[in-house]
Amino acid sequence: MSTDDPIQSFWEDARVRAKVNRVPGYLGVNARESLAPPAWSFGAGPDDADELLSLVLEGTKTATSSAQRDYADSEEREPEEGDLSIITDGQGHPRALIQTTAVRTVPFGEVDAAHAAAEGEGDLSVEHWRDVHRRFFERSADGAPVTDDLPVILEEFTVLYAADTGTD
Repeated sequence: MSTDDPIQSFWEDARVRAKVNRVPGYLGVNARESLAPPAWSFGAGPDDADELLSLVLEGTKTATSSAQRDYADSEEREPEEGDLSIITDGQGHPRALIQTTAVRTVPFGEVDAAHAAAEGEGDLSVEHWRDVHRRFFERSADGAPVTDDLPVILEEFTVLYAADTGTD
């Protein structure tokens, strides 16, 4: 089945290639097979999205984080182990299917060096992570301060499928 929706088209291809449609036809098509998972990009704009997607596709970035408070006033639920996501580039084109492999919530001040390195950004240090994420979390909350006790959701993921970026 083909569609004009690039996310749905990507999903139809990715779910087969990543083998996330394991239950064959006798039970009929289930929601997990037919409905595309959420599509989103990393960062705070097109340049961030492209740069961070590049790190994901290189295998350098295998983790991400979010301020738990950002979910409080949102209809979006917190990530859970096993979640699938379609990652888009800065232009909104789907490029990768990822699966969340671990989730934990810790205070901002307790994010460790291993997680900072897994995020794959800058010099991979926890100091760099704290500087960049403090600014990002403050912007996402209209300037609300980031304290060391702010709950942060740490997510690890694996790439199940990456699209050929030579074509759209």
